[in-house]
Amino acid sequence: MMKYFTCLLLAFLLGFGNLLAQPAASKTAPTAEENALLWRISGQGLAATSYLYGTIHMIGKSDFFLTDSTSAAIDRAKLVAFEINMQDMMNLPAQMGLMMKSFMAGGKTLKDLLSTADYALVKAHFDKQGLPIFLFERMKPMFLTVLADADMSAGGLTGDGDMVSYELKIMEIAERQKKKMTGLETAEYQMSMFDSIPYEDQAKMLVESIKSTDTGSDQMAEMVRLYKSQDIVGMVAMMGEDEGIGEYEDLLLNQRNRNWIPIMGDMMSQQPTFFAVGAGHLGGDQGVVSLLRKAGYTVEAVK
Repeated sequence: MMKYFTCLLLAFLLGFGNLLAQPAASKTAPTAEENALLWRISGQGLAATSYLYGTIHMIGKSDFFLTDSTSAAIDRAKLVAFEINMQDMMNLPAQMGLMMKSFMAGGKTLKDLLSTADYALVKAHFDKQGLPIFLFERMKPMFLTVLADADMSAGGLTGDGDMVSYELKIMEIAERQKKKMTGLETAEYQMSMFDSIPYEDQAKMLVESIKSTDTGSDQMAEMVRLYKSQDIVGMVAMMGEDEGIGEYEDLLLNQRNRNWIPIMGDMMSQQPTFFAVGAGHLGGDQGVVSLLRKAGYTVEAVK
C-alpha cells in the first residue's frame, strides 16, 4: 500500500510539469537541429563534465528506452540529482507527511468546488480508472489533475502494469552503482506552491483536463511519440497549444527553472552530476538549457 502512495505522490510532484506551456524560443533556447534528451554541460571552470537529461514521468514499458550515451553519462557521474530526492520519497514518515499535505484545508471537498454536472464528470472518469472518487474527495484538485492523465491503476503504479517511471528506473541504476542522490528542491516546496492557487481554480483545471483527456485520447500518444523522437522543440510547441495555467505558469515552471540554476552550479562545481528533470523543463527561452547557457555554461546536445 505504501508503494502505491509513493507512486501517487511521484505522479503529483513530478508529473504536473506536463500541464504547463513554455514561451517561444530565443538564441539560447534549443533548436530543432539540437533536439535531444541528453545534454553535456561544461565550461565556467568546471573540472569535469556534468549531464542534463529530460524524463517523462510515466511511459509504457514498451516505449521506455535509455540510449547508450545516457547510460554512459549516468556511469560517469558521482552524483545523481532529480527534481526531488527520490530516496526521500521512499521514507515512510516522509510519505505520510506529504500525503497529509495533499488534503485541502478547512474541510473542503471536491463537491464544494464543482457543479453537479462537473462532479459527475470527474467521478465517472476516476471510476473508469478504478479509483473511487470518495477516496480523494478532500485532496487538492491539482493532485487529481495529474492522476486524471495517467494510468493510475494499482498495477500501473506499482510496476506490475504497463507503465514505468523514468525517475524510479534511474534511481534503481544509481542505487546499484552506489551513487549519491539528491534533489534540486524539496517535496515540501513543491507541495507548498499549490497553496498559492485557489482551490476553485484548481478544480477548473481538473475539469478541463478531464474533458481534454476524454475528447483527445491521442494527446498522450503524440507526447510519447515526440519524447521517443527526442523532439523537445516539438514538445514545447505542443504544450504551447494548450491553455496552460495562465498567471500561475511563472510560479510553477519558470521560477523553478531559475531556482535550479545556481543549485546545479554548486553541485557541478563539486563533482560530476547527472541531472534528471522533466523534459518539459528543457526547452524554450526559460528552459533549463537556455538558462544554463545564459549563466555562461556550454550546453551541448548528445545524440
